[in-house]
Amino acid sequence: MTVKIAVLPGDGIGKEVTDWALRCLEATGFDAQYEHGDIGWELWKTRGEPLPRRTMDLLKRSDACLFGAITSKAPQDALDELDPQLRARGITYRSPILRIRQGFDLSINYRPCRHIPGLKGGIQGMDVDIFRENTEGLYSGIEFPTVDGELRSVLRDHPSFKRFNGNGPEDMAVSLRVITREGSRRILEAGFSHALDRGRTRVAVVEKPNVLRATGGLFIQVAREVAKNYPNIQVTELNVDAAAMMLVRDPTRFQVIIATNLFGDILSDIGGTLTGSLGMLPSASIGRDFALFEPVHGSAPDIAGHGIANPVGSILSAALMLDHFNQNDLADRIRNAVDLVVGGGAVLSRDLGGTASTGDVGRAVVAEIEGK
Repeated sequence: MTVKIAVLPGDGIGKEVTDWALRCLEATGFDAQYEHGDIGWELWKTRGEPLPRRTMDLLKRSDACLFGAITSKAPQDALDELDPQLRARGITYRSPILRIRQGFDLSINYRPCRHIPGLKGGIQGMDVDIFRENTEGLYSGIEFPTVDGELRSVLRDHPSFKRFNGNGPEDMAVSLRVITREGSRRILEAGFSHALDRGRTRVAVVEKPNVLRATGGLFIQVAREVAKNYPNIQVTELNVDAAAMMLVRDPTRFQVIIATNLFGDILSDIGGTLTGSLGMLPSASIGRDFALFEPVHGSAPDIAGHGIANPVGSILSAALMLDHFNQNDLADRIRNAVDLVVGGGAVLSRDLGGTASTGDVGRAVVAEIEGK
């Protein structure tokens, strides 16, 4: 059955790397129908809406999305770049990728951090699967740029808030860290189930419950409940600062890491860099009825248009998409092709110490997929 894939290249290098991910998918013979949509910073600047309704409609009639990269900036910077004729409307920028994750309940974010055999640089033997909760935590999107009125009255009598009472409404901002039992259970079950399916015997649950007692405490409580169903898996509970230190010192000690949103984001960036380059790290955001696949790197406006971005993260994200649709043989063709190109060292992008362009790397991977 032909699957419907929405393609959202987005901003910066997203357009360059997504093109090669598509070419790799086509080279495998994957039976899919692709439809492009628009999203991103230019739409925000000119129209005040980075995620048009037509794009959301495209996603709703698709089975999955291949995503490139997105540019997001602080509220004042976003306002400064907005068309002056739109500023008077009181429009507020909201991250479109965050809206997609929450709107389609893409709560499970999977980021495999694997060092490619033969690649110089990175940590030899590194192979860590990071599961990050994708819709809650400090990325819940519940933020208050000022603290006044009802919000202030609710916070005013809290013991820890009293020291802030001398600050005016414009001198404070609040972001809510929201952790739910259901959201915690879903990401923990996903990580433990993955470990069991892949024959992995060690899971690290990462949080900071000694300081974030309410939210971190709930996550750890649910983790202990879930772990009881996996008696053959060794579980380690780590504070995020200790986990980061251990990951840098010796990532081979980890097999599967499960973390809340912000902590998982940071740890996977560290993990991706330790594989040799963040430019090679893919990700999958999985919901009950929809999934989105994107490289972990950002839009990198400083190198956009120069043809030097590493397309491997996007190409490997396409492989994760194939896995999602149970096309594992096709996914392995892409991964094997990447291993031959990157591990062989003949065609390396600049972030890996080479001189190859985005197109050079992409063409080499496509050629390997096609057996040329």
